[in-house]
Amino acid sequence: MTNLRQLHDRYGQSPWLTTAPAATSPATTRCGTGSQTDVFPAGTTDERSDDMTKLQRLYNEQGQSPWLDNLTRVYLRDGTLSRLVADGIRGVTANPTIFAKAIEGSDAYDEQFAALIAQGRPVLDAYWDLVVDDIGDALGVLRPTFDSSAGTDGFVSIEVAPELARDTNATIAAARRLHERIDQPNLFVKIPATGEGVPAIQAMIAEGRSINITLIFSLARYAEVIDAYLAGLETFAEGGGDLASVHSVASFFVSRVDTEVDRRLDAIGTSDALALRGQAAVAQAKLAYRLFGDRFAGQRWERLAARGAQVQRPLWASTSTKNRSYPDTLYVDSLIGPDTVNTLPEATIAAFEDHGTIARTIDSGVAHAGAVMDRLAEVGVDMDDVGRTLEDQGVASFHQSFAHVLQALEGKARQLAPR
Repeated sequence: MTNLRQLHDRYGQSPWLTTAPAATSPATTRCGTGSQTDVFPAGTTDERSDDMTKLQRLYNEQGQSPWLDNLTRVYLRDGTLSRLVADGIRGVTANPTIFAKAIEGSDAYDEQFAALIAQGRPVLDAYWDLVVDDIGDALGVLRPTFDSSAGTDGFVSIEVAPELARDTNATIAAARRLHERIDQPNLFVKIPATGEGVPAIQAMIAEGRSINITLIFSLARYAEVIDAYLAGLETFAEGGGDLASVHSVASFFVSRVDTEVDRRLDAIGTSDALALRGQAAVAQAKLAYRLFGDRFAGQRWERLAARGAQVQRPLWASTSTKNRSYPDTLYVDSLIGPDTVNTLPEATIAAFEDHGTIARTIDSGVAHAGAVMDRLAEVGVDMDDVGRTLEDQGVASFHQSFAHVLQALEGKARQLAPR
């Protein structure tokens, strides 16, 4: 099936031809950071790989893993998730907002929820039963990807309850419970990268548990997350743990950074400030990738890699464009490179398949990215404060979604109660 046919059949989008593509010749570039040294052909925008989707080419040509940023029971039942995996999706991320929309927006959960309530299950416990069942089914769909990639991809993420984001010990206990309850090798438990979450990340890695670190909005916090991962691996190694069994991604959020920075630039209002709109997110992500390369190198990392440790890949999150004046594939096209993940909602997948560009871009223009950060500071934008603001907003948003779905389920439970 061609890419164009898949656009219509998989994503409901009808592609029209405007100009004929120019032919280009494939080249080869060596990619790799830390322990990986694969060779990938350099990507182009031609149609020579007519038998592959662009999602598949992202991985095969550029070493980037596209994951789906959504999970619903409907997708599990009607085969949508399986089709997306066949098209090149290599993992799934979910969060409290995604599950709230899934449960409230579909009747696919009603029968199980009614049975749980009839059994006397409390609403909170019933919610987790619904979520865990979806995660378990998705893990089954992705398990072949996990096995064929030797544990690099095929992960499905479940997040600890958002009200625990400021409680280190409660986060540790919740993450441990989820790992023990689900107990599958391709499970990621998500822990937010709050100040209280960072030591929980280290503690879970030290126990040999695979963790997806979410809500990273600044370079300063990202540096703390990497250090927590490395320190956790060192502790696990001291206890004789198998480092090859531990996996992690660091979810660095992108589009929300531009939303907040652009708001501040508009408030400043000078020509120098307004000229920087739409540049902060990509620039900061490129510097994050440079930090990733720097930290997963040198003696400290080499000692761990010799024991089988895997790099903690950067994951680009929040990649749908919020500002309609920006290209809808901005946060995909600009952040392509090896040893990375990009987690995409369906609309962004469709846009990328239609008109995205496949080429290594993550480590191009890094000097310019540094200059953008300098110019932002000069006009009065404090990126560390931006990160703190977005972290607080992210935690609050997930908590609001979590509370809202529980309230909706409480209402359903009352309707189901015998009269």
